[in-house]
Amino acid sequence: MPTKLQSLEKLAHAQGALRPVDLRRRHLPSSYLSRLVRAGRLVRHSRGIYAPAEQEIGEHHDWEIACLRVRKGVLCLLTALAYHGIGTQCPHQVWMAIDGKAWRPRFDHPPMRFARFSPPALRHGATTVRTATGTLRVFSPAKTVADCFKYRRKYGLDVAIEALVEGWRARKFTMAELGAAARVCRVSRVMRPYLEMLP
Repeated sequence: MPTKLQSLEKLAHAQGALRPVDLRRRHLPSSYLSRLVRAGRLVRHSRGIYAPAEQEIGEHHDWEIACLRVRKGVLCLLTALAYHGIGTQCPHQVWMAIDGKAWRPRFDHPPMRFARFSPPALRHGATTVRTATGTLRVFSPAKTVADCFKYRRKYGLDVAIEALVEGWRARKFTMAELGAAARVCRVSRVMRPYLEMLP
């Protein structure tokens, strides 16, 4: 039978990382994390996030850490555009949607920006994606474009238009998907003139 430490190490590989809450759910002391770090089996990536020592740092590492830290958050706006390969935005912060009434998380890593969404807007188009080393929650391409129009005054209309045109050219979404997302975000009228210019 594997020891408790071996079982935790196996869990870290399966999930991509371990958090103290993972130990509490199994009625194990958080000191086990320190023991695995001292043994060289885990490394501390940031406060409360421990990953297998031999695990390679992937391109989505900060996004995975953000999704681990903010369990009900969803990657959105510029980060979601980057994930889907739409447009030319290269965000230096992780953009995450949280509930309008949720507590705003504060931590040192990764650098983050938060946007507050209504419950329907937070649910619509949210998908869970498995990566090689973890899990991401990210909005669909259509929902991301609609979100960019919703937050156009804050982040720029040019970003929203680029996302719409480039996403449409790359066939990242259908007009039906875009229309449904626009209705949830209440930007159907705002988007209509720009939809008419699409080829």
